[in-house]
Amino acid sequence: MLTVHEFGKENKNTVVLFHPLGVWWDIFEYVIPLLEKDFHLVIPAMPGHDPDQPRTDYTSVEGIAADMTAWLMSRGLQKVSCLYGCSMGGSVVIRMLAEGRIQTGCAVIDAGITPYRLPKPLTYAIGAKDFLMTELGKHMRVSALKSVFDPSKYSEEDLKYVKKVLSAMSATTIWRGFYSCNNYSMPSPTARPSCPVQYWYGEEEKKARKKDIAYVKRIFPATRFVENKGQGHAEFFTLHPTAFASRLTALIENSKKEAL
Repeated sequence: MLTVHEFGKENKNTVVLFHPLGVWWDIFEYVIPLLEKDFHLVIPAMPGHDPDQPRTDYTSVEGIAADMTAWLMSRGLQKVSCLYGCSMGGSVVIRMLAEGRIQTGCAVIDAGITPYRLPKPLTYAIGAKDFLMTELGKHMRVSALKSVFDPSKYSEEDLKYVKKVLSAMSATTIWRGFYSCNNYSMPSPTARPSCPVQYWYGEEEKKARKKDIAYVKRIFPATRFVENKGQGHAEFFTLHPTAFASRLTALIENSKKEAL
C-alpha cells in the first residue's frame, strides 16, 4: 500500500510527483515550498523507499502505476494538472500515460527509464550488474561516495542522505527496482496522450538516455524533448529547485491556456 504525502490541499490544480530510485519522497523538499502555494501536490513514497514502512519491498512499475491510479480515482482526481516523474518515477508516468486512465493537463518524463525489450538472459545480466553496483554502494563509507558523486555539486550532507537511503533498501527492493524499470510491460494498445508531454534530460546524460529518448519518440511521437545544459541525472529539481518550479509552473499554465 502506497503512503501518499499531500501539500497545498486547498489548491484546485493537482500535480503528482514521482521520485527516482534510491531516494525517498522527501527528495522533493526543496521544490515543495515553491509549488505548494499554487498547486495541490501529491507525492507517493514508492514501496521499498518509504521510511514510514521500512519493511516493505519494491513491487513493480506496473503495480505502482495501478496503485496510484486507484488512489487518485478514489479521491475524485481522475483529472490532474500534471504528472511528473524522474528516472524510476518517469517510468511510472510513461506507464500511466500509456494506460490513459488518468487525464492530465500535461506530463513531464524527466530522464524516465524505458523497457529494454531484450532477450531474458541479457535483461538478467544487466539487472545483476545494477544490483551489484548498488549493493556495493550500501556498504561504502560516506567518504568513498565522493568518488561517485561530483563534490562540486553534492555536499557532505547530501552524501549522508544517499548513504542513509541506500542502507535502508533491501536486496529485494534493489533487484526489483532496477529490473522492473528496465523491463516493465506496456498496455496494448498503448494510449497516446492528447496533452503536452515533455521529456527532460541533463546534457551530461544525453548518451545514457539515447535509448530512452528513441523509445519515447516512438510511443509518444508528439513529445517535446528538452535538454538541461550542464546537468547530470536527476539534478534539475534537486540542485536547481527555483528554475525547476518556474519551468514546471509555466508548462502547467501554458497547457491550461492551450486547452481552452
